[in-house]
Amino acid sequence: MSTVAAPSAPAPARSFRDVWLITLGHALTHWYPATFYLLLPIIGRELGLDYAQIGLIMTCQYVAGAIANVPGGVVVDTVGRKGVLMAISLFWVGFPYLLMGFSHGYLMLLGCVALVGFGNSLWHPTAIPTLARTYPERKGLVLSIHGMGGNAGDALAPLAVGALLTWMTWREVVVINVVPGLVMSITILALLGTLTLGSRHRKEDGSHQTLAEYLRGVPALFRNRSLVMLTTSSAFRSMTQNALLTFLPVYLAYEMGYSPFWVGAGMFALQAAGFAASPIAGHLSDRMGRRGVMTASMAMTAVVLVFMAFAGKTHAFVFFVAVLGFFLYAIRPVMQAWILETTPKNMGGTSIGILFGAQALGASIAPLLAGLIADRAGLAATFWFLAATIVIAILFILGMPKESFAKAS
Repeated sequence: MSTVAAPSAPAPARSFRDVWLITLGHALTHWYPATFYLLLPIIGRELGLDYAQIGLIMTCQYVAGAIANVPGGVVVDTVGRKGVLMAISLFWVGFPYLLMGFSHGYLMLLGCVALVGFGNSLWHPTAIPTLARTYPERKGLVLSIHGMGGNAGDALAPLAVGALLTWMTWREVVVINVVPGLVMSITILALLGTLTLGSRHRKEDGSHQTLAEYLRGVPALFRNRSLVMLTTSSAFRSMTQNALLTFLPVYLAYEMGYSPFWVGAGMFALQAAGFAASPIAGHLSDRMGRRGVMTASMAMTAVVLVFMAFAGKTHAFVFFVAVLGFFLYAIRPVMQAWILETTPKNMGGTSIGILFGAQALGASIAPLLAGLIADRAGLAATFWFLAATIVIAILFILGMPKESFAKAS
């Protein structure tokens, strides 16, 4: 009698519970910076800061992130305990904002935001490759769900903190605000503290490797033209996003005379639209290709920014804020999925670290440049600057190698 070898059973998929837990943690890594954007106009008035000094605050945070993201990627690619790394990152993002509540000097404030930049450097290189490798056929959708967590944190924080600021000081708010991050850090440590990709994944894609193995793969990674073009494009897109996040609440407060609550509502509109766009863009990019979705979203972002510059201090300006959020945030998961498709699997953490390092570099330059422009030409002029940066980002996408077009289309 002949015997038939039984096919090996496929490895069981990790519970989708982990996706939602990681997404919730991601929401809180965005909750804290979103809170701070709302506090910037209040802190600026209290300390008597000009626009350039306000921009320099965010520049310090993102310079720290640019420095720390690549080393953070190295740690992720050589350490297997992904859950522990995410818990550490979340705590490290939230705790410096508590310290800000006790600071009364500009230099201390700069030091605190720099610590936030260091903490953020571990989250994305850990979470994004982990989710992408666990769901390889649906990475655009899964990463968009993760991105929705960021949008939810960005959207809800200004609304909640704007309401709190109607009857509390900003220092009291930052002290209370540390609690959710602390609770979530402990939750992630308890439920995902042993999270790795499993021995099967480690054998197949080298997601956990020795430092020597890792170092042998670094030179090829930095020769990857697709990585260079995508990260450069993302850096310019990040200039657009972070200068907008820095000066949109300032514009709403200073130029349009909105109270903290209504400034928060405006920021909520920006992020809520992004929350809706993220899964749509992720799903479409899985089905239709990354390139077309990214190019269309960036082009529409530039058009809306020009409309905002013309709208000025009108109700139409607030409408365009919501439209802008839909297109500006749609491409984040698409960019991340494309990066992971054009780089080796065993270098996923470093690839995402390079991506976010480039984004942090762009984010560190843009608020200061926008502040200098606002000091000289008025706050409305910053929207022309933002439109120019997103157009440059499109040009780098159009310059992607043809083989990358084939993979992503």
